[in-house]
Amino acid sequence: MRNVRPLAWVLFAGLLGLLVASCARDTVTVSEPEDGPSTLDIKASDVADAIPRNEPLARYGNHSPYEVFGKKYYVLKSSEGYHERGVASWYGSKFHGRRTSSGEPYDMHLATAAHKSLPLPTYAEVTNLDNGRKVIVKINDRGPFKDDRLIDMSYGAALRLGMTGTGTARVDVRVIDVSGQNPVITAASYAEPAAPVSDGTWLQAGAFGQREGAENLNGQLQRAGLGPVSIHDVDGLFRVWLGPYQSQSEVESMVNKAIELGFERPHRVKR
Repeated sequence: MRNVRPLAWVLFAGLLGLLVASCARDTVTVSEPEDGPSTLDIKASDVADAIPRNEPLARYGNHSPYEVFGKKYYVLKSSEGYHERGVASWYGSKFHGRRTSSGEPYDMHLATAAHKSLPLPTYAEVTNLDNGRKVIVKINDRGPFKDDRLIDMSYGAALRLGMTGTGTARVDVRVIDVSGQNPVITAASYAEPAAPVSDGTWLQAGAFGQREGAENLNGQLQRAGLGPVSIHDVDGLFRVWLGPYQSQSEVESMVNKAIELGFERPHRVKR
């Protein structure tokens, strides 16, 4: 009988240990959300190309070398002439709203990307070699830190490339020269053709999955003297609109002023 009690305690201690370990795993799983797609019902056609423009290097994210997971990476002195093929992956909801390496907030619905060595920001045309789909992205983040990956696309950019289902895709990455020297594609290339303006024209300055992002941009635009500014909940996105404007000259003036003040190029809203 003396051996029964110690044996019972051993069994009890073992069971308790299993329960504690199980709870610990559950806690880790809950506290670290998995990455995934947007909860919004957006289509590839809802994601606009990034508009290439000449802008200064970001204050953050261009330090070289930098170290991640014990490995050093070096930032290229220039993106001029960069053209490479490799494997693309994408990142989404887990990082939505967080700061990118360049300091900009990550919006998974915009056409952006992460790269290990290109200067921030850099604009590039990315082509899915498996289906021929293309998207122009603003590279404003660092990654992906896997040896077999070339570039990490935002969820929106991945939608454009038709790769959200597969997770990865073989891509061609060609940098867009906006320096004015041997330009391939410039912001001027995307200037909308002159056309009569009727019943007022609205310009979209940004679109966000959460209202907070739209309100932040709304405040920035107002403080910069751009306006009138308003927020519109359209198709599950909070869209920041400028206008309406009644003449073509007003539209062109507002677009140019927004670019000069450092904002993304506003585009016309189809109503």
